[in-house]
Amino acid sequence: MKKIIIPTLFLSLVCFSVQGQVITVERLINEMTDLKTMAEFPDPPFTCKQFSSYDRKSVSPDDKNWFANGDSGQFLRVEDVAGRKEYVMMDAQGPGAIVRIWSANPTGTLRIYLDGSETPVIESPMDVILGGKFPGLPRPIAGEYSKGWNLYFPITYQKSCKVTSDKGGFYYHVNYRTYPPDTKVETFTVDLFKKLSDKVENLAKCLSSPKDCPRVIGGKSNHFSGNLKSSGGGRTEISTSFNGPSAIVGIVMKVKSTNIEDALRGIVLKGYFDDNQTIEAPLGDFFGSAPGINPYESLPLGMLKDGTLYCNWVMPFKKNAKLDFSNYGELDAEIDAEFTTIPYKWTENTMYFYSKWKVDFDVPTRPMFDYNYLTVYGKGVFGGVAFFIDNPVKDWWGEGDEKIYVDGEKFPNHFGTGTEDYYGYAWCYPVPFTHAYHSQPRCDGPGNFGRTSVNRFHIIDRIPFNTQFKFDMELWHWNANCKVNMAVCSYWYAKGEAKDTFKPIKSDDVVVKPIMAYKPPRVKDALEGEELKIVKVTGTVEPQDWSGLSNERHLWWHAGMKPGDTLTLAFKAPKAGKYRVLARFLRAKDYGIHQISINGVKAGEPIDFYNPDVKPSNEIDLGVFDLKQGENEFTATIVGANEKAIKAYMFGLDYILLKPVE
Repeated sequence: MKKIIIPTLFLSLVCFSVQGQVITVERLINEMTDLKTMAEFPDPPFTCKQFSSYDRKSVSPDDKNWFANGDSGQFLRVEDVAGRKEYVMMDAQGPGAIVRIWSANPTGTLRIYLDGSETPVIESPMDVILGGKFPGLPRPIAGEYSKGWNLYFPITYQKSCKVTSDKGGFYYHVNYRTYPPDTKVETFTVDLFKKLSDKVENLAKCLSSPKDCPRVIGGKSNHFSGNLKSSGGGRTEISTSFNGPSAIVGIVMKVKSTNIEDALRGIVLKGYFDDNQTIEAPLGDFFGSAPGINPYESLPLGMLKDGTLYCNWVMPFKKNAKLDFSNYGELDAEIDAEFTTIPYKWTENTMYFYSKWKVDFDVPTRPMFDYNYLTVYGKGVFGGVAFFIDNPVKDWWGEGDEKIYVDGEKFPNHFGTGTEDYYGYAWCYPVPFTHAYHSQPRCDGPGNFGRTSVNRFHIIDRIPFNTQFKFDMELWHWNANCKVNMAVCSYWYAKGEAKDTFKPIKSDDVVVKPIMAYKPPRVKDALEGEELKIVKVTGTVEPQDWSGLSNERHLWWHAGMKPGDTLTLAFKAPKAGKYRVLARFLRAKDYGIHQISINGVKAGEPIDFYNPDVKPSNEIDLGVFDLKQGENEFTATIVGANEKAIKAYMFGLDYILLKPVE
């Protein structure tokens, strides 16, 4: 493999104590890309917590409403301001800083009030400021990614911060830091956008190309390669070591094997720093996506289309470090890697880098429960997580909320609104995306069927802890009757005496279980509407996918329709005779009233297909008809529309079912 300049961070022999310094917007902008700050416990210290629109009925794990799901339109209070209603999302005492704002459906005008001022420092339509269109906050500092709207930027304050919108009914998160009372913080003003324009421009460029931001200056390159034979039920191992005081600041590598998904799961990376094991994870999972190569680019980790894996996490050590690559799988593999190290001065705040992994197979989706991502005892900083799931149905698997507890809290200081919301997207949207801080590199589909891989890295929104850290994610699946496979890889920094609850990885853990090809459920013997021959139509008719229907599709008649227009379809009967004809349809607010006929004979009175929401009908008995062997005709004629309906007169046929009459 050719030598690569590893995109990571410059470190030098410096002391990171900043006591007496002012917390400025410029300094926090630097923290957004300077991963060396992750390895030093914050000085001055701070907490990182979250306001959100989580369902307020969730008050205790012992209560029946712990998994309540009314997670929108929840606010601290509603205020009357200058003749308008303002819905309060956040109200916090300083000194502190907002570090992230997210919404699934940004609504109204967002106002941010600092230090008790009655005049907002920022006043903007919420979708403008979260969408990357506000002057000074371009994409990807802010932007929409797979229906999720995110702003990552420090809004600092000395005394207090209040965030409101003048419209309610939306989902939101506001993540914020709080410093000790005597900390001096520069209060944000919009003038800083002009003053720091070069910094903001460079930040936007960095977040747009995170693998290249910034590059190592003066690091030492160490090449490593080797062959890992199949384990044959045990394991084979190769390793490389480093002398300190130093830090690994970059890893770039490739793996070759006949099945890359199996190889990247079967090879386990183990890291030892000053004789303390802090890393144990399958190689691919460690690099943030699994199984296999799923291209994405974030600031600390990434995978490229050509199979390159890169890691920019900073991993300091005082005396020695060793990385083991153990093959637990059944395939031979070749590893080719470049490591970059630099001298590093250990301080009283320096921490070790940790990454651990766990997997659970055939997990039932009921009863709902809190799935533990990470529990750590000690002092450190949480840096992020990558999550992987095998889902046997199209239904959404991630309705559950994140719950993060720090230092023995009884109630979480981060209580979210949905799994996808935590990962920065929304509405269980299955389209992959990539960002410097959060990504969905893989979602097989259709819908949310198959394998999904997501990650989120807490850089500016890192979460410090002094004695304990616990991260749970609700398993809240729309389908109550299936089983899923789940794996999680967590990333954090901690003092050497820290302990976690991960168990050693076994050979049985590192398998990629097969997933059968997706087959939509079909009603037995149904004549699917979308498969029937079209004899005659006015307007447009075509298949449309719709979950909950037989074959998850229906025949959709729409566009250019008016009362009196007809749709005629041909359906086949196996032999001549009397049949009871049943049918299932779709109902919606823009669907019409239609007269159904079979071979020219009316099937009772016209049927009103209006419904406020899109919803399948029950099976409707159209009556008994004499059918001929072979083709017969089904006709729908537009009669009109419900007075509440949008007058589009649409029609949707799920299926026809024939029942012979003796």
